[in-house]
Amino acid sequence: MANWSYIARSADGQRVVGQLQAATREAVLLDLESRQLVPVRLDEIKVRRVLGRRVSNARLATFFRQLSDLLRAGVPLLRALNLLGRTRTNPRLSEILRSISEEIADGTRLGDAVAKHPAVFSSVQIAMINAGERGGFLTSVLDRVGRFMEHQAEMRTRVLGSLIYPALLMVVGLGVVGYALIGLVPKFRDFYAKIELPFATRLLLGISDAAAAWWIPGLFVLILMGVACWWIRMHPSFNHRWAAFELRLPLYGKLTRDLAVARFSRILGTLLDNGVPMLPAMEISRDAAGNPLLEDAIMEAATAVKAGEPLATPLGASGLFGEDVIEMISVGEAANNLPEVLVTVADTAERRVERTLGLMLRVMEPLLLLAMAGMVVFIFVALVVPMMRLTAAVQGG
Repeated sequence: MANWSYIARSADGQRVVGQLQAATREAVLLDLESRQLVPVRLDEIKVRRVLGRRVSNARLATFFRQLSDLLRAGVPLLRALNLLGRTRTNPRLSEILRSISEEIADGTRLGDAVAKHPAVFSSVQIAMINAGERGGFLTSVLDRVGRFMEHQAEMRTRVLGSLIYPALLMVVGLGVVGYALIGLVPKFRDFYAKIELPFATRLLLGISDAAAAWWIPGLFVLILMGVACWWIRMHPSFNHRWAAFELRLPLYGKLTRDLAVARFSRILGTLLDNGVPMLPAMEISRDAAGNPLLEDAIMEAATAVKAGEPLATPLGASGLFGEDVIEMISVGEAANNLPEVLVTVADTAERRVERTLGLMLRVMEPLLLLAMAGMVVFIFVALVVPMMRLTAAVQGG
């Protein structure tokens, strides 16, 4: 998302100066048109991103909630920002808040000051703040931004927390097997040098030799493959093919689809509920969708909405939304409560994500345990069987 400065004329001929954040010049023009402003000059602002410690979503959510509480208590905006800027828990956020305070002291609106820090504040947050300032309900909008970010942080925590145990199993299993193949099995080679070995032991010794000789080149090849995959995924044409392939996978495809639908529905519903016009809200939701196929569907839907058509029809044609979701959106448009319906759709999709993820993990965990046990048993049997044969031969002799 780029920052844009504009000079425009209102319907009564007054000169209006401000800043907006949007992906393209056309999105800025649409936003100005929705506000009945005629652009006179429009320039892209080149923003220098400051490197430093990242500000977490949880910390930003706390900041927005605290700022809302201070404003509700009657504390002026500039004083509230100066007060929150004194925090020492996150030096990066403190520095940014001091910069925003200086901008506001010079007469800049809060939304325009926040938009100068796109590395910290997202387009969703900036759009909601701008809408709150224009509509005169900034205090409630800041509280909603905080709750929105807290919900996102909780959802992310639940998903990542569910993946920790399987990931730990995989790392421990690979570590144990790697140590056995590289550090333990080679010690038995001299002992078995003059013994006729069974096939399982010969196979284990061969795998151990290959692992000991090639683990460094193999690690290098894996790193190169990871870099190549990352580079290929930067190409839009590959992204579309990969997204289509993901959607065809059992369970994972459903999980990916529900995640994208939940993210789009919650962001669009939240923006509309906070006074952001439909077309700019769809532009921001498209950039935050995280799925190329859904982004194309949102772009087509935005074109249809601009032409006066309903939102549900082009979204239904994409095949990414279930019939129940399309029906809910259609009813929401007819009943003029689309923001609430979209948030409900997001809640439903997120519950499906949790159920699907739980099912995947219940299947994955025993499979990982069985795989680990199978590899350990194979190594144990392959090493012990020759010893048992040798012992039996000695006793028989």
